[in-house]
Amino acid sequence: MVKGLIYTLEDDKILEYMALSVEDKLRWLEDMNEFNQLFMGRKEKEIMEGLREGRI
Repeated sequence: MVKGLIYTLEDDKILEYMALSVEDKLRWLEDMNEFNQLFMGRKEKEIMEGLREGRI
Protein backbone atom coordinates (compact mmCIF):
# COMPACT_ATOMS: atom_id res chain seq x y z
CA MET A 1 0.00 0.00 0.00
CA VAL A 2 1.30 3.44 -0.93
CA LYS A 3 1.39 5.98 1.87
CA GLY A 4 1.42 9.74 1.66
CA LEU A 5 -0.28 12.27 -0.55
CA ILE A 6 -0.26 11.95 -4.33
CA TYR A 7 -1.78 14.42 -6.78
CA THR A 8 -1.34 15.49 -10.37
CA LEU A 9 -1.33 18.85 -12.11
CA GLU A 10 -2.03 19.85 -15.67
CA ASP A 11 1.00 21.01 -17.66
CA ASP A 12 -0.39 24.54 -18.02
CA LYS A 13 -0.65 24.88 -14.23
CA ILE A 14 2.97 23.76 -13.82
CA LEU A 15 4.12 26.28 -16.44
CA GLU A 16 2.05 29.01 -14.77
CA TYR A 17 3.71 28.27 -11.43
CA MET A 18 7.18 28.17 -13.01
CA ALA A 19 6.61 31.67 -14.39
CA LEU A 20 6.06 33.13 -10.91
CA SER A 21 8.88 34.98 -9.19
CA VAL A 22 10.44 33.47 -6.09
CA GLU A 23 8.72 36.15 -4.00
CA ASP A 24 5.30 35.27 -5.49
CA LYS A 25 5.89 31.54 -4.87
CA LEU A 26 6.79 32.20 -1.24
CA ARG A 27 3.84 34.57 -0.79
CA TRP A 28 1.50 31.89 -2.19
CA LEU A 29 2.98 29.28 0.15
CA GLU A 30 2.60 31.58 3.16
CA ASP A 31 -1.00 32.38 2.21
CA MET A 32 -1.89 28.69 1.90
CA ASN A 33 -0.22 27.89 5.22
CA GLU A 34 -2.08 30.72 6.95
CA PHE A 35 -5.38 29.58 5.42
CA ASN A 36 -4.81 25.99 6.58
CA GLN A 37 -3.93 27.10 10.10
CA LEU A 38 -7.07 29.23 10.35
CA PHE A 39 -9.59 26.76 8.97
CA MET A 40 -8.33 23.26 9.68
CA GLY A 41 -9.39 21.66 12.92
CA ARG A 42 -7.11 19.70 15.23
CA LYS A 43 -8.06 16.36 13.67
CA GLU A 44 -7.44 17.64 10.12
CA LYS A 45 -4.06 19.02 11.17
CA GLU A 46 -3.12 15.63 12.65
CA ILE A 47 -4.11 13.90 9.40
CA MET A 48 -2.08 16.39 7.33
CA GLU A 49 0.95 15.84 9.55
CA GLY A 50 0.56 12.08 9.16
CA LEU A 51 0.49 12.47 5.38
CA ARG A 52 3.62 14.65 5.45
CA GLU A 53 5.48 12.12 7.56
CA GLY A 54 4.29 9.17 5.46
CA ARG A 55 2.49 7.49 8.37
CA ILE A 56 -0.83 7.57 6.53
